[in-house]
Amino acid sequence: MTRMSGGRAATAVAVVLGCLVAAGCSGADDAAAQPKTSTTGKAASTPVEESSSNLGREFTADPTIVGAHAIPFTSWTKIADDRIAVNFQSGSPECYGVDATVRETDSAVTVELRSGSRADAVGRMCTMIAVFGTLTVSLKAPLKNRQVLSAAQ
Repeated sequence: MTRMSGGRAATAVAVVLGCLVAAGCSGADDAAAQPKTSTTGKAASTPVEESSSNLGREFTADPTIVGAHAIPFTSWTKIADDRIAVNFQSGSPECYGVDATVRETDSAVTVELRSGSRADAVGRMCTMIAVFGTLTVSLKAPLKNRQVLSAAQ
């Protein structure tokens, strides 16, 4: 039996180990079918009610935002019988805006909050900071004992 020199043996071991690592890291299961998620019929989440002392930086509804996407709000505050304030995190109000759509039933008020770039800030450099914000939304009927829900999760 012939013996390998030390350098050749180390190289052979390194090649074998490299092959084992590559086999262990292969993406064989990456192509497997992934579970499908549906964006239709999303269940709404239930934010918590906060006192009026926990309001964030006031945002004004801006229906002209660009690239709008739904965002959740974490809490809400009753401002008046027919107004609530929703509290959320966003980017700087100099660059980012929000808008909301409200759906009301006898048992719930569901707010779809959307965030996007302000139309006058498109193409402008913006700082990447998180801002605790608040948007006041009007209701068609008094809140009473209805549940407040966020359409986004």
